[in-house]
Amino acid sequence: MNTLNNFSKITARTITDAASQFGTPLYLYDEKLILERCLACTSMPYAYGHVVRYAMKANSNRTILKLITDAGLHLDASSLNEVLRAKLAGIASDKIMLTTQETLDGNERSKLEELLLDGLKYNACSLHQLQLVGDFAAKNNIDIGIRIHPGVGSGESATRNTGDDYSCFGIHLSDLKEVNSYAASKGMKFKHIHVHIGSGADTTMWRKNIDLELKIIEDNFPDADTVSFGGGLKEARMPEEHAADVALLGSYAKMRVEEFFDRTGRKLKVEIEPGTYIVANSGYAITRLIDKKKTARTNFIITDGGMEINSRPLLYGSKHPVYIVSSDGNRVVSSEFNPSGFNFEAVIAGKCCESGDCQTLDMDGHAVARAMSEPLIGDIVVIGGVGAYCSSMAPYNYNSHVQAAEVLYTQAGDLELIRKRQTLEQMLENEI
Repeated sequence: MNTLNNFSKITARTITDAASQFGTPLYLYDEKLILERCLACTSMPYAYGHVVRYAMKANSNRTILKLITDAGLHLDASSLNEVLRAKLAGIASDKIMLTTQETLDGNERSKLEELLLDGLKYNACSLHQLQLVGDFAAKNNIDIGIRIHPGVGSGESATRNTGDDYSCFGIHLSDLKEVNSYAASKGMKFKHIHVHIGSGADTTMWRKNIDLELKIIEDNFPDADTVSFGGGLKEARMPEEHAADVALLGSYAKMRVEEFFDRTGRKLKVEIEPGTYIVANSGYAITRLIDKKKTARTNFIITDGGMEINSRPLLYGSKHPVYIVSSDGNRVVSSEFNPSGFNFEAVIAGKCCESGDCQTLDMDGHAVARAMSEPLIGDIVVIGGVGAYCSSMAPYNYNSHVQAAEVLYTQAGDLELIRKRQTLEQMLENEI
């Protein structure tokens, strides 16, 4: 066996070549798979127009941002700095939507106003946010969108549910009367309405969100011309998981939007904001097996990259596929997409001084041994599904470890360095 799985052309030799050229641990991204996911989203059915906004918080490397926007996607930013980061990558303001928890005032509000005049789109997520920007928006005839808190949500874990009563995102339905009253006093009209219910939401909840949001618009927002159903499209990292069917969800949204037009005479453009779906399975964390240990009950394999490159198992109990590649690059020794010859069980631990530094944790934080072919010290241990919310969210300086390098495996089969490995000096340069 030479390839890692059934959806990528990355081979054992590709993995060892990357490790040899750039060191371990490192992130490796599959350009071809990213572009395939972009095409799946831009090709989804729609009724009266649609925009796909990549949730850049999933992975905000400038090369990744350019690759995705060049494929026709716009951006969903979650902070002013994310907007500025996208601008530094050469992406136009009118391709970016800012939906944030921040209340921007002082110099930050001045920067926001400058960006709004340049075409940035802005979602108000609270009455206070709306009031901070209301006078400026009204004076300059700039449309402000709003994010609605629907009171119901769904996610792969409680911490990824962004719509229920224990989540603080958006303006709650009970505040809509006050919000609309304020907008009327300023002569503002809400044309962009947004609801995001959570990450990894199941298909049934996604359909319910479509129905709920259209009802909210029909009842409360007569001037709306754009409906954003948010992100959270589920990706299948593990062989037994099932990804969201984007075409099927698009067909359902198209049908409901057409029914909305039949009832109201209003044509709504649709937006979605995928992040995980676009980049998750494109990413691989390449680590080297540096030690092996055991207790009375458990085998451990120790790698040179753990929670500081992928904290999702520790945060969420997330499960990622594991591949073992021989140190000489001649073969994939073990792959959960082809589990023949599994004769060993082990917990995969990193080098951090933290009991939770394991890539194989359950939802309760317990280390769980995974089946694999027994590796040797020096072999390469690859963690799959790390393209989203890993490099962008990892506690990479814990124990003074440095941020890992990032490498793009191009469609032409080349390995392109897209972020250098951090140095110790860079880690310390702001200390006084």
